[in-house]
Amino acid sequence: MYGIKGSMEKRLEFRLLGPPEVRVGDEQVPLGGPRHRTILTLLLLTPGRVVPVDALIDSVWNEHPPATARTQVSICIAALRKAFKNAGCTEEIIVTAHPGYLLRLGRHTLDTAEFTALVTRAETAVREERLPEASRAYAEALRLWRGRPLAGVSGVRMEDEAQRLEELRLNAFEDATAVRLQLGDHQRVLPDLAAMVRRHPLRERARHQLITAQYRSGRRAEALETFQEGRRSLLEELGIEPGPALTELRDAILQDERSLSVPDPEDEPVPRPNPVGDPLELPPGVPRLAGRKEELALLSELLDTGGATRGPATGLITGVAGVGKTGLAIHWAHSVADLFPDGQLFADLHGYDEQLEPTTADEVLSRFLRSLSVPAGQIPAEPEERAALYRSLLADRRVLVVLDNVRSFAQVSPLLPSGDGCCVLVTGREQLPELVAWPPRAWVRLGPLSSYEAVELLGGIVGEERVAAEPAAAATLAELCDLLPLALRIAGARLASKPHWTVEHLVRRLSDERLRLDELSQGESQVRASFALTYRGLADQTARLYRRLGLLDVPDFSSWVAAALLDTDLYTGERLIEELVDAQFLDVIGQDLSGHTRYRFQNLLRLFARERVEEESAEERGAALDRVFRTYLFLAAEAHRRSFGGDFSIIHGTVVPHGLPPELTDVLLARPLDWLEAERLSLNAVVAQAADAGMDELAWDLTLCILVLFETRNYLDDWRECAERSLAAARAAGNARGEATMLHVLGALEMRQRDFTTAYGLFTRARELHERAGEEHGGALVLRNMAMIDEMRGELDTAMRYSTAALEVFRAVGDRSSEAHVLNNMAQICLDRDDVDEALRLSEESVRVSAAIGEGGARSLALGTHRLARVHLARQEYDLAEEALLRVIHIVRGQLDMLGLAHGLLALGEARMGAGRWEQARATLRQALETAALVDSALVDGRIKLALGTAGRQCGDFQEARRNYLGALASFERIGVEAWIRRARTALDELPEEKRGTGKPGR
Repeated sequence: MYGIKGSMEKRLEFRLLGPPEVRVGDEQVPLGGPRHRTILTLLLLTPGRVVPVDALIDSVWNEHPPATARTQVSICIAALRKAFKNAGCTEEIIVTAHPGYLLRLGRHTLDTAEFTALVTRAETAVREERLPEASRAYAEALRLWRGRPLAGVSGVRMEDEAQRLEELRLNAFEDATAVRLQLGDHQRVLPDLAAMVRRHPLRERARHQLITAQYRSGRRAEALETFQEGRRSLLEELGIEPGPALTELRDAILQDERSLSVPDPEDEPVPRPNPVGDPLELPPGVPRLAGRKEELALLSELLDTGGATRGPATGLITGVAGVGKTGLAIHWAHSVADLFPDGQLFADLHGYDEQLEPTTADEVLSRFLRSLSVPAGQIPAEPEERAALYRSLLADRRVLVVLDNVRSFAQVSPLLPSGDGCCVLVTGREQLPELVAWPPRAWVRLGPLSSYEAVELLGGIVGEERVAAEPAAAATLAELCDLLPLALRIAGARLASKPHWTVEHLVRRLSDERLRLDELSQGESQVRASFALTYRGLADQTARLYRRLGLLDVPDFSSWVAAALLDTDLYTGERLIEELVDAQFLDVIGQDLSGHTRYRFQNLLRLFARERVEEESAEERGAALDRVFRTYLFLAAEAHRRSFGGDFSIIHGTVVPHGLPPELTDVLLARPLDWLEAERLSLNAVVAQAADAGMDELAWDLTLCILVLFETRNYLDDWRECAERSLAAARAAGNARGEATMLHVLGALEMRQRDFTTAYGLFTRARELHERAGEEHGGALVLRNMAMIDEMRGELDTAMRYSTAALEVFRAVGDRSSEAHVLNNMAQICLDRDDVDEALRLSEESVRVSAAIGEGGARSLALGTHRLARVHLARQEYDLAEEALLRVIHIVRGQLDMLGLAHGLLALGEARMGAGRWEQARATLRQALETAALVDSALVDGRIKLALGTAGRQCGDFQEARRNYLGALASFERIGVEAWIRRARTALDELPEEKRGTGKPGR
């Protein structure tokens, strides 16, 4: 991979059975403050269902919400999404859905759902008298509890939910104990039961169980004393006598009734032996099945179809080659074999076999009939008659039929029994849409293992001690194997056969992408061969798309990429990409922010695609890659144009974009910033791949086009990486214009991070190169930023001179957005000179220019209106300032511009301070501080805390004032802004001497 950050997509574990938390493996994901936890908890209580914003507000503020409650909820949601992304999960988990939000679990786990599934499995096992299995399921369910549910999250709704969950736990404990007592486990349950009764003395069922266990353990006197203690508690607390169950138990103990003794296993019915003709054909299970708890729970749905009479229960396991479909099917089949006393049939239909042709249903029917004791001479010759006889024989039987490695529905259709006592489990790589799973949840789409499960599988093959000695290397090895059981078993077998190899040694061998498939394709099990079997079954055009997708280094993509690679229409691209999904060559990762489905490779399948692309000529490969890169450039440039209302604040390279039809462009870019956000990681990867390939003009042009996203959403790392990659490519090509443009972009980044000296040096060099290249527009863009630094340094004459020169160029070339921006900067220079009237004129002119741009000028309009508000503040026109700032906040919130929102809220708080509305100002500034936490700007953070300190002082809260002044000083010192450092120190010094302590003074 070339410059793509990140690793395999992480699986999140959501936990509510204790203090709410989210984990990735052994690490806890930071969730923020109490509001964030309350909102996340409420979404997790009803996963997959929309929770209205009003309900979230009620839960957070308990009927006393502030006026900004909706905004604060959206900020909390944004922070949670960011936390999940930082944890390595790029898919959208919290989805905006009118009138609120819903949490989409997908492949992630939730302990309350796991608990419910395990309890349901246990209850089913009890009904079917499989008590050991029920006991294991109950124990696994109760191990999920880490303490009081929802601990640390307050509110009436949360307290009710916590009580409900706790009641479920207590019921499950009592049900589990009942099973253990039936199994004769009375001595081992005593400690837990005694503790339960101490904590819940009024629960008569638990006390009944404790008395029973004590009696069976030879503690007859203790059992009677436990009864008396319970009677006293009930009389004292409720004024009632024990119920009949407890009283009858006491009487039975006094009489030593035989019914109280431990059940005798000899009294249990003896299972009848399998008569001749009952087939037992299941092959041996895999030596060690790692994970798959959720999938096994789904397959267990096959055992309880609710009395339906529509035919046999039918399950389907689909997934990519090597994901462990057969192993899971056989493991589950062995675990439930006792429930099918009339036998188990198994057939490998060789749907994907390099040596054998797929087995026909007719061949399997002949063998199954012989297994069912039909003499060879009595097996009908006609396929229809064979199928009829097969179904007749199974009509009144309970038989489990496992059909493995199926390629088509035609292979399995005649093999489906008609009686509802049978169960069929099918595995295959294809989706088999004609096969209807019943119950529907029994369609298991098998994905890779979790990192923990993959390492556990390696340990089972190589040895726990060997893996534990190199935990980091073992985790990396699992990722290099794509967490696929087949690849993991091959890797594990290689290590097991090479005891002198370290895990790290094999990791180094697999880290070379050119050799990875070779390393994992040795011996009888071969990853490459398993992929090749599916690949050879693809249609020509589908195979061509698969190969060409391997050319791209992007982490994920949408269907328009398929159309661009093949130079075809979107409909054909979508159809072919879905064929690859059906063949398990691509994964669907959900819908992006712009509403389009996104797809991705597993790494081994990407490597296999890159091998196969050699089937095409170098010219074909180059043309496909060039076309898709130029389509990325077209869409990014159009997104920039729509964001600015025109081709403003940008210059372009010489690469001609590859356009798309207008109607498709409108669909993709209905919300330009959302499209850029959805494609962000892919756009970064294209910049890197183009730069490394010497496509310098495309790389720097694309970087400029996506800069609007980096600026708006504060993606500073992406900003730097793309600019530095493109700068290196431009320098290598001797491209002065491209070098100047990227120096300007890097200078703008340094300016944003308050390193003005470095920024000014980069701008100076960029200006020189633009002048040498004759690039007047690019030079003016540089001058505008140099003027901004000069203004902040107090060099106002130079700043005005540079701004005036840049303004002339912007007007000459028709760059209205940059014209409005420089007018805005000139207004600030006038404010610095105390020329308030000229500042008002320039800021009003900036607003007029921005408004004339239209809808795309919203960002420029927000900047101009913010400056106009600052002018009103200087003129002490606080109502006008507030009116302007409310317009600014409305604009930036709609664009999810958190930095702009923080600035707007700060200024609004200052306007309310100026008007003497101190408490209202404090509330606004606190909201600004919450927003600033999302953008990591020390200057903004410090300015808000400085204002908050002043507001707190005016409200008499000197403790908060001091705390915020100190926080402001720390932020300013971190970035070395002397003017603001002096302001913070002055504010601290002006606090009354007796009020500088840590306590809040009295009034």
